[in-house]
Amino acid sequence: MRINDVIHGKARQDVVTIRPEATVRDLITKLAQHNVGALIVSTDGSSVDGIVSERDVVRHILDDEAMLKSPVSSIMTTQVQTCEGTAAVTELMQVMTDHRIRHVPVLTDGTLTGIISIGDVVKSRIGELEFERDQLDNYLHQS
Repeated sequence: MRINDVIHGKARQDVVTIRPEATVRDLITKLAQHNVGALIVSTDGSSVDGIVSERDVVRHILDDEAMLKSPVSSIMTTQVQTCEGTAAVTELMQVMTDHRIRHVPVLTDGTLTGIISIGDVVKSRIGELEFERDQLDNYLHQS
């Protein structure tokens, strides 16, 4: 299965982005508003300048509660793992495991086209396994 297959199976395929100069408070609002765990940081909505997650907020707020007024760029991850939509999901699973990340931006020819989460990958994999089980069950009961 390819990453694009997983993306197309998602109920929501749009990518929520936030500008680097937005405040962390704005970030928290957007995360809650869109019910997502991470946002792509982008100056233009199609490039990836960074990624910022709930986990980033939690880690930084412990050090400084005033950071809610700070720009997102002060807490974002700039070394972002990305993937192409044509890549195999198994490759992405390995990247997510190796780098201990939960969200990966999907690019097509260098342009942001999606985001895939570990939850999307798990849901997709469960669907594949259920399909295989049903096929085996049907095969066994036809004999």
